[in-house]
Parts: sequence; structure tokens; C-alpha cells
Amino acid sequence: MHNTPDLAIWLSEPSSAAIEIARIAGYSTVVLDVEHGTFDLGALDWVLPLISSNGMKSIVKVLAPERGPIQQALDLGAHAVAIPHVESAEHAREITGFAKFAPLGNRSFAGGRTSNYRGFSDDWVTEQDTQTQCFPMIEDASAADEIEGILALDTVDGVFIGPSDLSLLRGRGAYTASDDDLADIRQIARVAQQAGKTWILPAWSDEEKKLAAQEGAGTIITTMQYGALLQGFTAAAETAAAIIEQFGEPA
Repeated sequence: MHNTPDLAIWLSEPSSAAIEIARIAGYSTVVLDVEHGTFDLGALDWVLPLISSNGMKSIVKVLAPERGPIQQALDLGAHAVAIPHVESAEHAREITGFAKFAPLGNRSFAGGRTSNYRGFSDDWVTEQDTQTQCFPMIEDASAADEIEGILALDTVDGVFIGPSDLSLLRGRGAYTASDDDLADIRQIARVAQQAGKTWILPAWSDEEKKLAAQEGAGTIITTMQYGALLQGFTAAAETAAAIIEQFGEPA
């Protein structure tokens, strides 16, 4: 029997209202897309504490698989980082090390928010390495082919699947949640389950949500900020147009 997954929303731009509405709607997790969105360090500095103060967890999809973006997100208080464009198990070993302190990894200490603006202790290091999570993104075909090796790394807490890029890099073209697309996701999920580690899926369709539930996803991202706005605006416009057509007076 699977544990109940966390439900997440995906933000592409900073919005205090979106975070507060997500809490009201019952979401437990917020994904911040720094890679493709409009977040800068100034925005992360207030967005991350706001997410925490609303009792939710944050996953920052960082700008690039590099030390700077990973450490900055964690230093500002991210609960987890999702690292894009991980190419292989060896690449993952190097990159995910920036999310964990020595001797486990190679993260650099900063005496800011996460350490209450003080120094640190061995217990604090252990707490950080345990409580903050690192999720390499499986969106390159080469990473999907080395999924067992990636999940075997002690610096990896789980994986974040990127279905759109994975479909493109598998040579299937635009992602359509085809049988082959879903088979890729299912394979990654099962390897993660066997490794005893969590996996995360952006699941926009009912079919994707069903797969995520069946295969024990740790977090299901149910909607994107812009997509939810478009859906809501479109539904309101269509409803109004139908009423006008039925009840409006002829011109």
C-alpha cells in the first residue's frame, strides 16, 4: 500500500497570492521554476520564507546543474532542489554533491537563514543533509538509461521526472503522454521504489495522475500557474459567451 502523495503546484513567477491560495486549496508543496521562470535571488529571498510560514514545502528547480544555483536555493531556505539536465550517474555524483555537506558531499557553509545567522555544529550538518532533499531531474535520455546508478548515490534523495524533455530527447517529439512516454515514467518510478527513494511527477492529465498514484509517487504536481489561469479565464469566458448567445438581445 502506497503512502498518500504530497500535492504540489508549479509557479513560474513569484506570487504571494498564488502561494496563499495554494494553502487554502489544500496543497502541501510549491515548485518554483527558476530555470524557465522569472525568479531571481531577491524573489527567492521572500518567497521561500512565505512558503514555510504557510506550512508548506518548497522545491526549487534551479537555474542549472551548477554549484551556485544549488547552494543559493538551499542557503535561502529551500526544502529541496530539483537539478535540471543531469546527464549520467557520474554527472549526478558531482552535481548532487553540492547539495550535501562533507563528508557526504561538497556543499559550502553560509552563516545565514538556515543556521539562524550563527555558526554551525555537527548536529546541524546532519540535520541539513537529512532534512533538505536533492532531486536530480530525469529528463535526458542518457540519465534515464543510468537511473539505477543515479538512485544509488547517497547524495540523491529521489528523482524528479521531466517528461517533456525526455520525450524530445528520446526522439519521440512533443510529449503526449503516449504509451512509450508512460512506460518511461513507470520504469523510472519502479527503480526509485526498489531503491527506497521518492519520485516526483508533473502530472497534468488524469492518465498521468493515475499512473503516479498507482506507482507510489512521493509528490504529484497537479497544475501550473499559467495553465490554471488560462483554464479559469477560458471557462469564465466560455460561460459568459454561452449566456450572451442564449439570453442577449439582438443587436
